[in-house]
Amino acid sequence: METTSRVGAQGAAPGTAPASAADTPEGVPATRRTVDGYLRASFPWYGLDEAFTGPRWLMQVGTSADGTVQHGSIGHGDEPSIRPDRLDPAGAEKERYAVVVTVAASPVRRSGDGTGVLDATSVSSAAWLAGSGLLACTWPPQLDHALRDDWLDQQTEAAFELADELGGPEWSTLSLPVDGVPTPFHYRESEYGWVLAGTTPGGAHLGAYGRGMSAYGLGFAVVRDITAYA
Repeated sequence: METTSRVGAQGAAPGTAPASAADTPEGVPATRRTVDGYLRASFPWYGLDEAFTGPRWLMQVGTSADGTVQHGSIGHGDEPSIRPDRLDPAGAEKERYAVVVTVAASPVRRSGDGTGVLDATSVSSAAWLAGSGLLACTWPPQLDHALRDDWLDQQTEAAFELADELGGPEWSTLSLPVDGVPTPFHYRESEYGWVLAGTTPGGAHLGAYGRGMSAYGLGFAVVRDITAYA
């Protein structure tokens, strides 16, 4: 499953969730994704480095109107599900996962159909996609099913505003290795999980989000063979 994204679109948020976010949100791989979209990307994909030995799985790619792959997500650990009962009786997380979002570094450019201008992607693009991805696989236990769409819209807008203010008090700085090179990331935690975003030494923008798995011990690396995730 692929989604058409407006990452970097003039006058738009730096990314959009799938149209049917309540049913198949970006954070919840309801069906196994195919590798085809990932293979069309002109940039390298990132995932957790070899220190992580658990399951790895594909999620979604986002494309521009002309079909160019702009970003995508790769999951690690348990596949998240939208459930109010995500905590066990002792209050611990039942699911442990981390999702890595790779965003192509793109300058300001004309759209593929020549009808508009696309903004440059940035660290904020990665932060937005990571923040909205975390929300898409979150369901507060006290929330009624009928109200979840409204809650998701409100929280997604808040995530966009936070992504646009990476120097604000909600964010701290965390250094994590990317291909072995210490790299600074913007980092924040919430009751729903954690989100981070930064730029790799190679220039791509990297976002990540997770729950039940600490961000502090993670490392990232270029995926050498994306077909191994299929």
